[in-house]
Amino acid sequence: MDDLTNELLASAARRLKGNQRREFQAEVCTKLCNGSPRKAEQHFGWGRGSVAKGLRQQAGEIEDVEPTLRRGRQRSEEANPQLAIDIRWIVEPHTQSDPELKSSRQYTNLSAGEVRQELLEKGYSEEELPSERTLRDILNRLNYRLKRIQKGKPLKKTKDTDAIFDNLQAVHEEAKDDPETLEISVDTKAKVSLGEYALGGKNQNRQPR
Repeated sequence: MDDLTNELLASAARRLKGNQRREFQAEVCTKLCNGSPRKAEQHFGWGRGSVAKGLRQQAGEIEDVEPTLRRGRQRSEEANPQLAIDIRWIVEPHTQSDPELKSSRQYTNLSAGEVRQELLEKGYSEEELPSERTLRDILNRLNYRLKRIQKGKPLKKTKDTDAIFDNLQAVHEEAKDDPETLEISVDTKAKVSLGEYALGGKNQNRQPR
């Protein structure tokens, strides 16, 4: 094997990860190095332990499973699927979709602490439930985000508000028994500009009037 071939094979192996890399190294070792991990190490700079493991996987002596699948602690909602079901049951009535429909994310006004309290009332014990911080992560993984609903703020009264309503009430009392007076109710919440005040005093061609 020439140096260029060795360099190309070594570069190809670096582009692979995990089992795929070991399978590739084992195949190269079998065909070009007579199945010797030591020769593969000399030619390509691969760790002979990794090559040997690939050869054992190739021969079916060990299970072809990524170690990351066996490593780490199982998530709470995976260890207890009923927990995820109960969380959704509690949160769903308090959720709303993204108002702009830019994502499938669900917003809820329940905090992780409130959800945890609901689970306790549902019959879970303290030992069965994860901490509030972990529960917040579970809500995020279930695609829920906390978003408090902001209540509309009432308009502030001006200094003339009371005087205006007192005057309106006085006029109403004077006119309510007069058969010649017609009382009309008008909704004045929406402001509509008419005449010279429409469009800021400009016509449809945007020219000053």
